[in-house]
Amino acid sequence: MSSYQHILVGLDLTRECPDVLHKAAILAHACGAKLTVAHVIEPLTFAYGGDMPIDLSEVQDQLQIKAEQELLRLIKDVDCTIEQEHVLVGQPATELHHLAKQINADLIAVGSHGRKGFALLLGSTSNSVLHGASCDVLAIRVERKED
Repeated sequence: MSSYQHILVGLDLTRECPDVLHKAAILAHACGAKLTVAHVIEPLTFAYGGDMPIDLSEVQDQLQIKAEQELLRLIKDVDCTIEQEHVLVGQPATELHHLAKQINADLIAVGSHGRKGFALLLGSTSNSVLHGASCDVLAIRVERKED
């Protein structure tokens, strides 16, 4: 078995994601792997059921711009070369699966909050990524940081 060649890191842009990115960068450096980062924005029509009679495209565009700025801010603090960065719109697990195939990633790294109880029953993004991936998935355990 050879080491990883291309690692895709899915970031949710929460306070914990610098820890996820840092750990993925250490792994990429150790393996000599390329590192790609991605954030997926769920379409507002998903969040609001698509029944709203208003045009949300301008709000969606603003969310995309803000996410791109935040992603660039995060990666400038990483001591590792980032091959590519992506801000995608869609369902997070599905978009990460598609991107991993497009870039030939052999590992998808995502943060995992270790949910309990009812949240565990509903599932999580990291769980969804695991169950549809065509490559290895690494769930990086993160602790919620309080305000």
